Amino acid sequence: MLKNKYFRYGGLLILGIFLGWLFFHPSHKADEKQQTVQEKKPTIWTCAMHPQIRLDHPGKCPICGMDLIPLGQESAQTVDPDAIQLTKEAAELANVLTSVVRRHEPIKEVRLYGKVQADERSLQNQVSHIPGRIEKLMVNFTGETVRKGQILAMVYSPELVTAQQELLEAAKTKQSQPEIYEAAREKLRQWMIPDTQIDAIEGSGSVRYNFDVVSNTSGVVIARRVNNGDHIASGTVLYDVADLSHVWVMFDAYESDLPFLQTGDKLTFTVQALPGINFTGDIIFIDPVIDPVTRVAKVRVEISNESGRLKPEMFATGIVRADLSQYRNNLIIPRSAVLWTGKRSIVYVKQPGIDEPVFKMREVELGPSLGNSYVVVSGLNEGEEIVTQGTFSVDAAAQLAGKPSMMNSGENKSSADDMNGMPGMKMEK
Repeated sequence: MLKNKYFRYGGLLILGIFLGWLFFHPSHKADEKQQTVQEKKPTIWTCAMHPQIRLDHPGKCPICGMDLIPLGQESAQTVDPDAIQLTKEAAELANVLTSVVRRHEPIKEVRLYGKVQADERSLQNQVSHIPGRIEKLMVNFTGETVRKGQILAMVYSPELVTAQQELLEAAKTKQSQPEIYEAAREKLRQWMIPDTQIDAIEGSGSVRYNFDVVSNTSGVVIARRVNNGDHIASGTVLYDVADLSHVWVMFDAYESDLPFLQTGDKLTFTVQALPGINFTGDIIFIDPVIDPVTRVAKVRVEISNESGRLKPEMFATGIVRADLSQYRNNLIIPRSAVLWTGKRSIVYVKQPGIDEPVFKMREVELGPSLGNSYVVVSGLNEGEEIVTQGTFSVDAAAQLAGKPSMMNSGENKSSADDMNGMPGMKMEK
């Protein structure tokens, strides 16, 4: 009885140990199954600059020679088949940056180049109305300042000496022969001799040999055309004098800039000789004729120059801020976001709702250039995100992947087919 009892307890103990092992022993089947799945999904290696490369082993990129990197788990989000998908590493290496499209005030800065010139209305030729020989020049060099009424030169004229002698003789018989007397005075008036000098000659009873040539304006001598001892005729130009208290600044405007310029627009300009000083004037005239050689039209700005700081022939750089009111409600995008090919202008738009850098080419119609940006007429919506830096890198990746790009509108898939035919390479569709 005792022996049977021991056998019974021993059997129960063995049964309990077996049941405990059966229920609590860890199973290796799940681990083996997971390991089998992982073995069936090998690591894919790709290039950070050329994500279309897919290899089953590490190495070098067959295109650029960079080290391949393991491809992370692909996103389950749906990607447009015409879009180009970059890895985050590729986007960082290519310095690809994006920005949201917004509406801004369309201000176009028109840059013009020109020179300071004397006001043509203030140019005066100082002439001698007396024929003869220059005995002495009172103004001897260009750049000298003269004032109205100042003596410029002294002229000896044999003809004038004879005319004075005739006047003195006619004055003796002016009571009996007044016509001869008046004719003698009129002859002197023809040489622009004022009546005060004629009366002085008649009153003194002596002939004057040298006569003064006086300035009829105030300004600066910009040209001296005679020398001491020169023989001159009546009407010979002695000096060119310009009043520089007001000057013109003549700018060259190209045909493409003329639609944005109007008479009355404010123009701010600087000159190289006076750095840090800004001058402001109004556009008072736009030449209606285009120069057939330079293809520019002259734009004139008039400015006060009482200080004399602006001198003729100084180079000037001007800017006109044109308000494009007709494009006030249009979108503005940076110049760096646009690629051109023939008549097409394209941008790359980031696909919404996708974490990875995925971009799709889109054609846009552009308006006028605003310097570093463009007005968008059509093709984009406010709030969309576009590539503004690294656009060419994105386009190069799209071309290599056979996706629509600057050189491929999407109809030609030959480049992708050629890449698929290379050994060990597979293009991502």
